[in-house]
Amino acid sequence: MTITIPLVFIIAVVAYACYRYMGLRLWHLIVCLLLGFLLAATSAAPEIQNLLNTLIHGGHK
Repeated sequence: MTITIPLVFIIAVVAYACYRYMGLRLWHLIVCLLLGFLLAATSAAPEIQNLLNTLIHGGHK
């Protein structure tokens, strides 16, 4: 699955909104970012990519 710039932008906007309006602390955001990088290096990464692909494309391949 190729992550496109619009998807990254949407996730960044949601993260900023959570930081700005929902009381998410900056260190929470950093921990979540580090968790994402660590998950990408595990054997769970392909399954996570498949899940995201299914959610984005509505189950159609």
